[in-house]
Amino acid sequence: MTETTQTQMTPPGGAKPRSPEFRLAADALRGLRQDLFHDAFAYRPLPRMRVDGPLTRRLPEGVRQYAAWTPHAAVGAAGLLAMMCSFVDSRGEIGTLLSALLALFPVLLTLIRPVGAFWFSMAATPVVSVLGSSWGNWPWLPGSFAAHVTVLTVVALRTRPRAAAWMWALTAVYGFLVESLLGSDHYATNTLALLFFSALALLVVTVLHIRREAQQEVTAHQSETAQERSKRTLLEERTTIARELHDVVAHHMSVVAIQAEAAPYRVENPPPELEQAFVTIRENAVAALTELRRVLGVVRAEDYEAPDAPQPTLADLDALLANVRDAGLTVEKAVTGAVRELPQGVELSAYRIVQEALSNTLRHAPGATARVEIGYVLGGLGLRIVNDPAPAASLVKSTHGAGHGITGMRERVTMLDGEMTAGETDDGGYEVAVFLPVPLPTVGETG
Repeated sequence: MTETTQTQMTPPGGAKPRSPEFRLAADALRGLRQDLFHDAFAYRPLPRMRVDGPLTRRLPEGVRQYAAWTPHAAVGAAGLLAMMCSFVDSRGEIGTLLSALLALFPVLLTLIRPVGAFWFSMAATPVVSVLGSSWGNWPWLPGSFAAHVTVLTVVALRTRPRAAAWMWALTAVYGFLVESLLGSDHYATNTLALLFFSALALLVVTVLHIRREAQQEVTAHQSETAQERSKRTLLEERTTIARELHDVVAHHMSVVAIQAEAAPYRVENPPPELEQAFVTIRENAVAALTELRRVLGVVRAEDYEAPDAPQPTLADLDALLANVRDAGLTVEKAVTGAVRELPQGVELSAYRIVQEALSNTLRHAPGATARVEIGYVLGGLGLRIVNDPAPAASLVKSTHGAGHGITGMRERVTMLDGEMTAGETDDGGYEVAVFLPVPLPTVGETG
């Protein structure tokens, strides 16, 4: 026979677990302290009304700037109304003036210190009751009645609905407590009337809060929908571009590769140089197709991940120069300084710049000779690609693909905070000079 022992979880320190009712009451008191006691008299000025609504937009420009103060004017008018109500039931000139001020001041205070205005209104109510000449509307005399309902409404508009509920509850506690202690000595009480009218006002304010939040949610959803629609349109445009690129470029490159492969078989006893030229053409066409498919993958899929194939660096420059020489360009390379490994971004950008510069030479100066100079200096990497002027008897310069090579090189150089110059030389050739800065290693890295 086995015994099962149930262990009751207790909080650290051996304290007894709190009941759900206790936690609920603690949360309520915490909310009360946060809404009505924490920074109760903090300075919170009422902002001006927006004047871009459907009605205010129709107002003249001179009137529109004053329309922004409409909420402030409405609160001031309500304060004056409460002040006038205080004259109905007061005792003596001093009592009348003091009652009027105690009715006006808390309403105006809602413009700058809303929660503090509620506490001031609560504190002013018994003072005005003492100054009153009769007890027919006790403990909320007409001025206090109008002022307190206005204060509850304005503060509820400026705060959260939970704060308005706490204010209404504290008002009820105060009214019923005073009536239970002192109500038997007076003719009538009006706490229920005040609670009824204030509850109606708070209900309207709560509905306005709910409507405003619903409008904000609808606006947020509309904004998200517009963004999603924009993204979808962008993806559709990318798909269209990808299809056009595939139809126009990939087709022609495939034709070039097929014709280059079949061309040696159409010539009887072709020389080895011709066969090698066609092999080079086919290899370049296949490489271009592979690169095109990778780029099309980026265009077609937003979450496309590039393959893990290594990016070219300056160590691959000899293969690039050999490929260019096979295409008919005489090119030399000169390296100065201590060759060292550079950051991957610098290596890739340098390779692409040399590649683009030599491609421009092939397109715009056929038959010319080129020279690639690479200088490893202390603060970075220097590149110089220069070509001689094309021979007069050479073929006509190609215009295909021209226009974006120099721009692409400049974008790469700018991305690395480098410097670049490009232009014709004195003898009619063309020169591209680039300097790519490389941060010096720190002392810890050099060791």
